[in-house]
Amino acid sequence: MHFWQTIRRAINSFSTPTTVDMTEPCYWRVDMHSHLIPGIDDGVTNPDQAVLCLKQLAAWGIQKVITTPHVSRDWYPNTSAGLRAGQATLQALADEHAPGLQIEVAAEYLLDEFFPAMIDTDELLTFGSARYLLFELGWAAAPHQLDELLFRLRTRGYTPVLAHPERYVYYYDDPTPLIHLHETGCLFQLNWASLTGRYGERAQIQARMLLKKGWVDFIGSDLHRPGDLSALSALFSSPEYEQLRKQPLLNESLG
Repeated sequence: MHFWQTIRRAINSFSTPTTVDMTEPCYWRVDMHSHLIPGIDDGVTNPDQAVLCLKQLAAWGIQKVITTPHVSRDWYPNTSAGLRAGQATLQALADEHAPGLQIEVAAEYLLDEFFPAMIDTDELLTFGSARYLLFELGWAAAPHQLDELLFRLRTRGYTPVLAHPERYVYYYDDPTPLIHLHETGCLFQLNWASLTGRYGERAQIQARMLLKKGWVDFIGSDLHRPGDLSALSALFSSPEYEQLRKQPLLNESLG
């Protein structure tokens, strides 16, 4: 009997996969890209939606949410003062419904024609001790004078972070500009739902490329509404989930 028990244990050791504790799958602890202040951009529209998102992030192991509303002159002309007021509202919701969850606010700045003037004000909202500044590019065409803008940001003491580089279609066929950006010190923030196909196949391929190259400096949910949560949860059972552990993620430095 002892012999067959030994054989069965040996077989089971090969046939049973090692289980991973998924009680808190967001091991990076800090989510630094979301749109959870109600009613100020294309994110959540009311407090109930915000609460659903906050509770789920907390259940996944997120301890701090740095929410980043859009700032653009034509679409979302949010001010730093207004966003700080929104932070207080969101923190109150978290205190009531997700105790222990810390809320900070930064912004996702569109590099439009009005952004250069904003650099000189020194009122841009950043996160982390390195003054990380999250920015996005326009969707229609590759930006002009991007190197000059990033140089100006650095000379002002900001550390530029490009939001979701995997989603810009004009970089799909030629990633050379992305290579240049990263090699010259621009950090990259990956939307984790890009790895699950949330934004289409090409974005997913590009996201996998960034993983392969080890270019994911930050992982962010870019959470806009409760309907996004299922696409986010799919990451935890995907092959790419373990690849994230090999990235030089800076999220935990923000805790």
